[in-house]
Amino acid sequence: MAGTNPRSVRIAGLIQRVVATALEKDIHDPRLRGVTITEVRVTNDMQQARIFWTIYGQEGREDGQKKRAAQALRQAQGHLRTMVGRKAGLRLTPQLFFVFDALQGQAAEVDDVLVIARKRDEELAKLRENAQYAGEADPYKHKDEAVDEDGGMDISFDDDDWDDDDDDFDMTIIIDDDSDDVESADEPETEPEAE
Repeated sequence: MAGTNPRSVRIAGLIQRVVATALEKDIHDPRLRGVTITEVRVTNDMQQARIFWTIYGQEGREDGQKKRAAQALRQAQGHLRTMVGRKAGLRLTPQLFFVFDALQGQAAEVDDVLVIARKRDEELAKLRENAQYAGEADPYKHKDEAVDEDGGMDISFDDDDWDDDDDDFDMTIIIDDDSDDVESADEPETEPEAE
């Protein structure tokens, strides 16, 4: 919450404590059983407070319990605002807005995904235990393996590796000191006569 007023953060914490205590001790509505206040955000001008809540309901009945709890919170909104005004000692008590916090449901979905990923990791670990290399275990050559009995490196070349055909292309350039002409290898070269 970059740029928030420190006073509004302090008031948000106070509102969270007051509303949570009131839901637990003062308001005896069975529809609010299991409601938890997760966060409160107050605007910088302290005119509005958004109260995020969630409910831990029975399996398969979450939607119905959520609707009933939202209706009970709307009905108790005035009473809760009065209690916040008394405890906070503010000139203007913020208007309360209740927002369902879906973070708990998303966290459960993330937990399910993590459980599936953990099972896949365990299956891969079992497959790795019995796995074998497709080739050699270590395909790289090491220095100690490349040394022959004489202590020198065992380097051998085949005759096929070298191209001894120098007739294909010769790029020899001959520069004559007497003239500025440059002879290239493409022109026939005259060999000096032996005496």
